[in-house]
Amino acid sequence: MSHETYTIEIAGITRELTKMEIKPGVKIAILNILGDTPLVQAAAQALAERLKGTPIEVLVTAEAKAIPLAYALSATMGLPYVVLRKSYKPYMGEALQSETLSITTGAPQTLYLDAKDRQLIKSRRVALVDDVISTGSTLQGMRLIMQKAEAEVVAEVAILTEGDRAQWHNVIALGHLPVWVD
Repeated sequence: MSHETYTIEIAGITRELTKMEIKPGVKIAILNILGDTPLVQAAAQALAERLKGTPIEVLVTAEAKAIPLAYALSATMGLPYVVLRKSYKPYMGEALQSETLSITTGAPQTLYLDAKDRQLIKSRRVALVDDVISTGSTLQGMRLIMQKAEAEVVAEVAILTEGDRAQWHNVIALGHLPVWVD
């Protein structure tokens, strides 16, 4: 079975992204960075360059696909990172939470910040990190948790934005993906 693809260049690396229909007549190109070490490292280097001079103390991402990017940025920039989880575990203690709707799953999801990480980000300047920002729902969920945790969001970064480009003028990104509507 052949799939339509969309070619993109990210930080000097070219990838063929499979187009996926997310609802009747609407397709998006899927970027999956899990296991793509060359792309993750190149993207982290390029984003770190763009973040120079931004007073970031902690990187924050949502589980799961953006974790390699947050880790690579953490290693490159010498900063700690926090992962907002999508399921609650007893060890998380008094976790903060917010709800989000992912375009790739199409279902509501809850993000959790565990008690340990809450202390790490309280009164700190944070950068929100994602692989692709499409509807902004995950980003909004992350912002809400940061507000509850008394952290200051000083940057929002992604490898790619998607959809209405004007909507993402404040996001530091390495490229943009269209949405195809039949």
